[in-house]
Amino acid sequence: KMVVDAVLSLDPKQGLEMLGSKKVVGGSLQDSMLVEGVAFKKTFSYAGFEQMTKYFKDPKIVLLNVELELKAERDNAEVRVADVAAYQQVVDAEWDI
Repeated sequence: KMVVDAVLSLDPKQGLEMLGSKKVVGGSLQDSMLVEGVAFKKTFSYAGFEQMTKYFKDPKIVLLNVELELKAERDNAEVRVADVAAYQQVVDAEWDI
């Protein structure tokens, strides 16, 4: 029933690749549920988490196409340039960051 409900909830313009499933350790089959929209699991373990609001009424939602966590920068990156002008572009780009 859950799979049928998921397929029926799709817009006719959307393909089946828009559906996904997420297996979470623990619980039973009866604990499974269909989440219409996007769901993700994130463990929060920073100081002050206990005081943060856990529920928001009528939230504003933004869709991001980027990772939420910063990755470590790579050291010793190699850039090859053919002439002085190309080198200057690289230097200027670094200063703009």
